Amino acid sequence: MAKSKPKAVDMFCGCGGTTQGLKDAGFDVIAGVEVDPLAVKTFRANHDEVTVWDQDIRQITPRMVMKRHGLRKGELDVLAGCPPCQAFSAMRRLNGNKRVRDKHSKDLVFDYLRFVEGLKPKVVLIENVPRLMRDYRFNQVRKRLRDLGYVGRPMIFNAADFGVPQRRRRMVFIASRIGPIDYAPAEDRKLRRSVRDTIGVLPKPSASDDPLHDPMEYRSERITKMIALIPKDGGSRSALGRRGQLECHKRCNGFKDVYGRMAWDDVAPTITGGCVNPSKGRFLHPTQNRAITLREAALLQSFPPNYQFSLDRGKFAVALMIGNAFPPTFVRAHASQIRRHFQSNGYVNGEFRSNGDQLTGGSPHV
Repeated sequence: MAKSKPKAVDMFCGCGGTTQGLKDAGFDVIAGVEVDPLAVKTFRANHDEVTVWDQDIRQITPRMVMKRHGLRKGELDVLAGCPPCQAFSAMRRLNGNKRVRDKHSKDLVFDYLRFVEGLKPKVVLIENVPRLMRDYRFNQVRKRLRDLGYVGRPMIFNAADFGVPQRRRRMVFIASRIGPIDYAPAEDRKLRRSVRDTIGVLPKPSASDDPLHDPMEYRSERITKMIALIPKDGGSRSALGRRGQLECHKRCNGFKDVYGRMAWDDVAPTITGGCVNPSKGRFLHPTQNRAITLREAALLQSFPPNYQFSLDRGKFAVALMIGNAFPPTFVRAHASQIRRHFQSNGYVNGEFRSNGDQLTGGSPHV
């Protein structure tokens, strides 16, 4: 008899980065929840076997999910959730000290908690920006998880240490109610994947039949000339001197990576929602006089080479989906650790031989 794969549900599933990583680690993702229609279309194009609840999470109850998917409380193995992180990001601050008010998206972490309470999964997996760790909402969630018997503590990792070819500091919180769980070990820094390893073999966009590898760039003559003058392979606009820079850059000394090039033999900078716009960061190709393409951005986020993204709302909407994703390779590393955790606690063919489902207990580390 074939072994059953552990089951997972992906809350705030977006375009499917978390689901891809869970599947790569051997999980059966049975459901996702996502309100954005473009992200849902992209998710379904790549994961058509997964049921997507394409509505506001506040309109869904755990009982609805259990009924539709034939689950009983406590049967689900993993509940993964990446609540929208923009409201917690330092980049959301305006003028250095004004904060963007986004109470609704900040409170979505409580909707994730509502599903933990209703489904009682064996393991919870939350990913977000490091700033979330200092938010009182997250502390309330951690306290409630401790009360529910989950053991674990949040940690901050760099995705580059887990096979993702970019610097990306993220908070990962894994907690289990069947006993203490370790995090995946970081890889040797010498094994880091570089920009060259990831996109160096791609043809020039003009020679590609991939719509995601078409630069579709329209720039003024001055910007085009400025980009051409920026030194290859990691160069910065600062090399142009004051006379060669835009007036807005002369007045502002911040955001020094703007109009910078990636370096071939280093990891990429953090891939954000502005990743195809060189005015948003170090997003110029190492040698070609253009911004990276959508396909290059997706590969640097560790999506598979054939991953599909809907262009229905244009390239900047796709860039936002890519930048917001939990990198699949990063997910796979931690999800594989969760599987090892299950196996060490007697998980065989969908069940715990040691009745680990009863091994619950709080921990001051949650």
